[in-house]
Amino acid sequence: MPRSEELFAPVGNGIELCYQTFGDPDGDPLLLVMGLGGPMNWWDPELCEALARAGFYVIRYDNRDTGRSTLLGARVSRATLIRAFAGARVRAPYDMRDLAEDAFGLLDHLGLPAAHVAGVSMGGMIVQTMAITHPARVLSMTSIMSTTGKRTVGWQHPSLFPALLGGRRPGRAAYVRSSVAVWTLIGSPGFPQSREEVENRAGETYDRGVSAEGVLRQMLAVITQSSRSERLRSVRVPTLVIHGLADKMVHVSGGRATAAAVPGAELLLIDGMGHDLPRELFGTFVAGIRRTADRAT
Repeated sequence: MPRSEELFAPVGNGIELCYQTFGDPDGDPLLLVMGLGGPMNWWDPELCEALARAGFYVIRYDNRDTGRSTLLGARVSRATLIRAFAGARVRAPYDMRDLAEDAFGLLDHLGLPAAHVAGVSMGGMIVQTMAITHPARVLSMTSIMSTTGKRTVGWQHPSLFPALLGGRRPGRAAYVRSSVAVWTLIGSPGFPQSREEVENRAGETYDRGVSAEGVLRQMLAVITQSSRSERLRSVRVPTLVIHGLADKMVHVSGGRATAAAVPGAELLLIDGMGHDLPRELFGTFVAGIRRTADRAT
């Protein structure tokens, strides 16, 4: 299976994204967009290779403020996050539209006028924004464990707040321990990952580069986003919405609202799935993304 090295793309406004491709460049372009604090290695290589075998030219990348992509300098305090969560008006360093423009800049760098897009959590918010702002450049959309930005849907379980807002000790070992704790809280109870698998991914994530301040900037972009509910009604590309019924990070109401807003969207709800991409469901994800892309032809 052809797999590129980790490469870099200038996408405008001083932002450079780290990316990697899988499969034949003549395949159907598929851009994978990860969620909050999630670098591209959270898209498992086995899943990327399975998508490539299904006929896609797969592109995964680090969002700004993640992994090996550009880290910004604006400071966001936890107090600012709390004020924003309470509904106060605060100025975020960037928003979902900026993150969507980063993705389009990567497509431009690759010479791709349009692509199929699939996004997880915050990545789902980004691909929804892509489909709204430049519909001609999105061939199909798969929104996974995400939401519309409307405050009354897709909420977090209150038990997660201490883990989300708490500080982390410095160092690789501490990062790995805290990652295990978080994924134990939000992972799929029906498809539990082994501790070794979580530790290995966390170690790889740390080695590629982590930024606690970058996560706070992304979090503020999520909290301050406006509702896309009405604008999603204009989306006409084939759409699949996947959501776990055991998701504590983004309540399943977010997935239901997304599917209800996009005309003709398919909604796939999965028992036992939380806020991760279990290996046991790779076949389901590949089949769904392929089925949705085929509706665009």
